Amino acid sequence: MTVVDRSLINLLLKECHDSPFSGHLSEDRTREKLKTCIWWPMWQKDVAEYCKNCDRCQKANKSIGKRLGNMMKIQEPSRPGEIVHMDWALDYHQEVKEAIILA
Repeated sequence: MTVVDRSLINLLLKECHDSPFSGHLSEDRTREKLKTCIWWPMWQKDVAEYCKNCDRCQKANKSIGKRLGNMMKIQEPSRPGEIVHMDWALDYHQEVKEAIILA
C-alpha cells in the first residue's frame, strides 16, 4: 500500500474521480477504487468532500423532475449492419483532447 503525501491528494483525487477513465464515480465507488492501493490520514473524509464538491457531478445529479420514457422495441434488421447502435463517452475538459471512448 502506498502512503500519499498531503501535497498530492488533490491531484490523485482528480485522477481517480475526474479523469475520462474514471467517469465521475460516486463517493462509494471512488473510495472502493482507492482503498486497496493507497492511504493517507483521513482519506475517506477527503474523498467524500471531493465528490460532494465536484461541480460536474452536482450538475449531472441535480433532479430536474424529468420523467424517463418507456423502453421501446426496435425494428428487427433484415440484414447484418442495417441497424447500428453506438454509445459515446466524451470528456469535455479542455486539457484532455484525445479522450474519446467508443463502446
